[in-house]
Amino acid sequence: MADLKAENNAISGQTPKTIVDFDPPKKPGRNMYAIACAVLASMACVLIGYDVGVISGAIIYIKEDLRITDVQVEILVGILNFYCLIGSFAAGRISDWIGRRYTIVVAQAIFFTGAILMGFATNYAFLMAGRFVAGVGVGFAVMIAPVYTAEISPASTRGFISSFPDVFINVGILLGYVSNYAFSKLPTHLGWRLMLGGGAVPSVMLGFVVFVMPESPRWLVMQGRLGDAKLVLDKTSDSKEEAHLRLAEIKEAAGIPENCNDDVVQVTKGSHGEDVWKDLLLRPTPSVRHILIAALGIHFFQQASGIDSVVLYSPRIFEKAGIKSTNEKLLATVAVGFTKTTFILVATFLLDRIGRRPLLLSSVAGIIVSLLGLGTALTIIDHSDQKLTWAIALCITTVLSFVASFSIGMGPITIVYSSEIFPLKLRAQGMSIVMAVNRLTSGVLAMSFYSLSKTITTGGVFFLYASIATVSWVFFYIILPETRGRTLENMEALFGNLGWKFAKCRDKNDEQGGQRTFVKQTSMKEGSRNT
Repeated sequence: MADLKAENNAISGQTPKTIVDFDPPKKPGRNMYAIACAVLASMACVLIGYDVGVISGAIIYIKEDLRITDVQVEILVGILNFYCLIGSFAAGRISDWIGRRYTIVVAQAIFFTGAILMGFATNYAFLMAGRFVAGVGVGFAVMIAPVYTAEISPASTRGFISSFPDVFINVGILLGYVSNYAFSKLPTHLGWRLMLGGGAVPSVMLGFVVFVMPESPRWLVMQGRLGDAKLVLDKTSDSKEEAHLRLAEIKEAAGIPENCNDDVVQVTKGSHGEDVWKDLLLRPTPSVRHILIAALGIHFFQQASGIDSVVLYSPRIFEKAGIKSTNEKLLATVAVGFTKTTFILVATFLLDRIGRRPLLLSSVAGIIVSLLGLGTALTIIDHSDQKLTWAIALCITTVLSFVASFSIGMGPITIVYSSEIFPLKLRAQGMSIVMAVNRLTSGVLAMSFYSLSKTITTGGVFFLYASIATVSWVFFYIILPETRGRTLENMEALFGNLGWKFAKCRDKNDEQGGQRTFVKQTSMKEGSRNT
C-alpha cells in the first residue's frame, strides 16, 4: 500500500506533506564497509592503550634498574599526556591539510620512532626523549581516529562505529598488561625495554593497512572533490537515498551550492581550515559555545574521575590492598584490562539502542558507587594492623566494577559524543582542543597520584575522585542533549538557544529507531523532484 500511495503521489504531482504519508523504513543492517573502514582507522588508538597499559608494569622494573625516585616515576608516567598536547593541536590543522587518512599514517610513524627510542634507552634522559616522541604520535592518533570514524559512519550506526576508537584503546591496554606479564620473567634491564619497544610492532602493521582505507567523504567535500566523496558515501551509507542526502547536507555545511553536480569544484578559502579558531573561540555562535562547553566538559570529567590513575597505578593499588607478589599484581592488572575490554564491547551494541544520555548517566552512577567502595576499603586497610581478606576482596571487586562502569558508558561515549557534535568546518580543530584537555587532565592526575596518596592517603584520593564524578553527573544531566539517530549536519540544532530540554522533547516526536528525521527529509526531496 505504501508503495502504491507513493506512486500515485508521483503521478498526480502531489508532494507528501508529512511523515505519516509514508511507512517508516525497516531498520537497516550494519554497513560492513563502513565498519571495516572504522576498524582500520581505530586501530591507531591501540598505541595510546598499549602505552598506558605497558608503563603501569614496566615502571616497576624501570625504577629498580635506573634507580629513580617516586617523583621521577610520576613524571615519567604522566609526561606523555602533556606531550600529547603537541600532537593533538598539530593533528587538527594537518588533517585539514593532508586529509584524515594520511594523518593516521603520520601518527603511526611518529609513535614507531618513539617506541624504538624507549626500547633502546640507556638512562632516564634518553627514556624521556623517547616518551616525548611517542607522546606526539599518541596525540595525533587520539585526535584523528574519532574524527574519521564519525565522518565515515551512517547515522543509524554512528554510535556503534564511533565507539571503536575506545574499543581499541582498551585492546591496547590489555595488550600492554599481557606484555608486562610475558616479559616479567626476563632480566630486569631487558624486560622493561622489550615491554616499551614492543609498541613499534603494531605501529608498523597499522601504518600499512591505512592505505586501503578511503578518505573521509566530508574532507573530500571540503576540498571540492565531490565525485570522490559521492563514491565513498555510496559505499558507507545504508541506501542510495541516504548517500544522496548525506552529500547534500555536507555540501551545504561546506558552503557548496546544492545544485552543483560537478565532480570537482573550487572551494572557498575557509573550507581549508582557515579562520576556524575565530569561529570556535573568539566569536562562537550560541550553538557552538554550547557544543564547546559540552565537549570540553565530558573530556575533562572523563579523566578527572580517575580512570588513568587506576589503570596506570593498578599494581600500586593492589599492593596497597595487600597483594605483595609482583606476579600476582601483574595478573590482577590483566584482569583489569580484560574487564575493560569486555565491557567496552558490550557498550558498542548499546549506544544506538539505549542512547548516549541514559548510558552515560548510568555509567557515572556506577563509577561513583565503585569509587566510594574502593576508598572505604583502602581506608579500612590503612587503619588495620591485620590482613583483612574481605577488604582485599572488596578492593579488587571495586576496581573491576569501576573499570566496568567506566567502559560501558563514560569511556566510549566521550569519544562518540565529542566527535559527532562539532560542525563540519570546526570538527578537526575542535576535536584537537578537547583531546588536548583530555590529555592535560590525565597528565595532571597521573603526575599527582603518588603525591596525593601521601598527603590525603590512597583511600582519600578515591573519595576525591568520587566527589568529582558526582559533579560530572549533574553536569551531564543539565548540559548534554541526546544525539542518537541524527546526522552530523543536523547536530547544531540541538545546542544553543534550543537547549537540551527542547531537544529532548523533539527527539520523542521525530526519532523512531533513529530514522524518522532522515525519512522525512528524503520524502520531501523525492516529492519535490516528482513535482
